[in-house]
Parts: sequence; C-alpha cells; structure tokens
Amino acid sequence: MADAEEFTPDDRPLRRGWTTGACATAATKSALRALLTGSFDDPVTITLPGGQQPAFALAHETLADGFAEAGIVKDAGDDPDVTHGALVVARVARGAAGTGVTFHAGEGVGTVTKPGLPIGPGEPAINPVPRRMMLQVAEELAPGADITITIGVRDGAKLAEKTWNPRLGIVGGLSILGTTGIVIPYSCAAWIASIQRGVDVARAAGLTHVVGATGDLSERAARARLGLPEEAYLDMGDFVGGLLKYLKRHKVERVTIAGGFAKMAKLAQGAMDLHSSRGTVDLPMLADLLPAELRERVLAANTANAVLALGGPELAVQVARRARDVAQHLVGDGAQVDVLVIDRTGQIVGESG
Repeated sequence: MADAEEFTPDDRPLRRGWTTGACATAATKSALRALLTGSFDDPVTITLPGGQQPAFALAHETLADGFAEAGIVKDAGDDPDVTHGALVVARVARGAAGTGVTFHAGEGVGTVTKPGLPIGPGEPAINPVPRRMMLQVAEELAPGADITITIGVRDGAKLAEKTWNPRLGIVGGLSILGTTGIVIPYSCAAWIASIQRGVDVARAAGLTHVVGATGDLSERAARARLGLPEEAYLDMGDFVGGLLKYLKRHKVERVTIAGGFAKMAKLAQGAMDLHSSRGTVDLPMLADLLPAELRERVLAANTANAVLALGGPELAVQVARRARDVAQHLVGDGAQVDVLVIDRTGQIVGESG
C-alpha cells in the first residue's frame, strides 16, 4: 500500500495513512471491476479529492453469482487511530432498474438515528465525501448503471464503542469518514470533527445547554450537577478552543466547561489546547491569586494540584472565573460560559458562577 510522510520539527518522519473512506472507495472500485469483468484490480488505484493517487493491496476478494466483494486493511500510518488494521469490505451488486447507485451498511458500519449529522436518520453512516468518491468510481467504470454498494468493517461494532458514534446516535458500528482521504498523524482533526458533530446533534435535538468535559471524571461530575440529556455532553478532551470556536458560529444559549484544576488553570492563562505536552501551568499567575506569604511555596510546587492544596476552594473559584472570562471572550455571544473545576476525586471544588 502506498504511503506518504510528513516530518516533525526534529525531522523524525511520521507516516500518513488512509481514511476509512479512501479504503472503502478502493475496495468498491476493485469489486466493481470484478463484477463487470470477472477480474479484481490488485493493487487498485484511486484518485483522492486532492488529486493524489494512492494504490491499495487487496486483503480479501470474493466473486460470486450476482456480487463481488473486495476488502482492504486500513493503514492509519503513525496515527493512533482505533480503526488502524481494520478490514474495510465493499460488496457491489446489480441494483433494481432505475435505482442508480445506492449505499448500504454492512456488518460493522453504523446507521444514523439522530438528526444533525451530514447524513440523515435511517441512512448508513457513510459520510458525504466518501460517497462522492464511490459515486465517481461507479460513473467511471459503469456510467448510468444501477448498483448497490454495501460497506462493512470487520469488528466495526466493537471498535465503534471506542468512538463518539454511540453518543452521536450512530448505532451498529463505525462511520465511513474522510474529507481528504489522508490521515495526518496526530492532527487530531477527527476528534475536533467529532466535537463539532456532537454540537450539531445537540442543536438538532433542541438543546440549548451543552457541556464540554476534558475527561470521564469531569464529565461524571458535570452530569451529577447538571442532569442534562445524553446529547448535551461532549467529550472535548484537550480541545477547548475547537469547541468554543465552533460554538461562536453555531450558537447555543449556554456552555459549561468542566475539567481538572491544571487544565482549567491553562485555560485561565489563555491556552486553547490543554494537553500537558503543549504548555505548562503558569505558576506565577497562580501565585498572584494567593496571599503573598504563599508565593514562594507556589513557585516551588511540582504540580498544579500541589498549588490547589495550598490555595483550596477559594483558588479553584478564582481559576474558574478567569477560565470563564477567557472562554467567554473567545466564544463571544455564541454562548454564555460557565466553568467547573474538578479535583482528582471527582468533586467540584470551584465554580465560576
């Protein structure tokens, strides 16, 4: 299988990979070729939206009476993608006269059940760009033909449990994704896209209050306090900037940001990516919020939680308020912001009000 490279700042190469949409398109092309001619393309070359033309080796092929099936093992490169190594299978068959090209969810591919996503309820979770790529293949090889395309992913239902799909109302398996066909290692684009789809689903459900939590502990605390419907809770991770920027354009009445003390301290100092590897807590800023006699102890602290132990709930409240002000400035009138600071035991120790 062809691959591409990008380089980190220290010139260590990271392999790029291919989306499930690119794999499904390549499998569809090879299966359709076999349905028409009796012979699979292996390797099979496709054209991505950006003009790149990667080649994919087949890992599975079946030619039977009335259908052809081809499978490709997804290579996500060096990205920690849950679908890396999954077998993406396309089954292509003749469709009923006048139906054109239709898409179906095979085993391991989900079905959309809630409004707000790019694909409507009742449809297989095959996103618009992969659909266009497969339609292009069908038009290239069999213009005007009536064809059914069924996409499946081996063990997809189990893999989907590790994704946003259950929360987004996609049941039964994975989504077939990709806008460029290429997975860029550690770009986190898929996570941010999932946050955005979560906002879309919440808005489509008529919710006016959403919650962005940095992790499971913070989300559980927010659930206990707020008691909102399932669709309101967004697994924001470290990408508070991605959530707030999207809410600036796709408005709700209220957003609650819930996270641990260290991450909320980073938000308070203006960070939009709260990951530990992309910035440290500003200890002098925290020291300025506490009595002068504590300053040296704060500056000598090894962790943010050690500072929280010195400052207690009053410090957590001040951090929550500063974090709220930063977030409110970014989101503008897209939402009214409040912040919850959660300690390591899962208790809310500071609220912005």
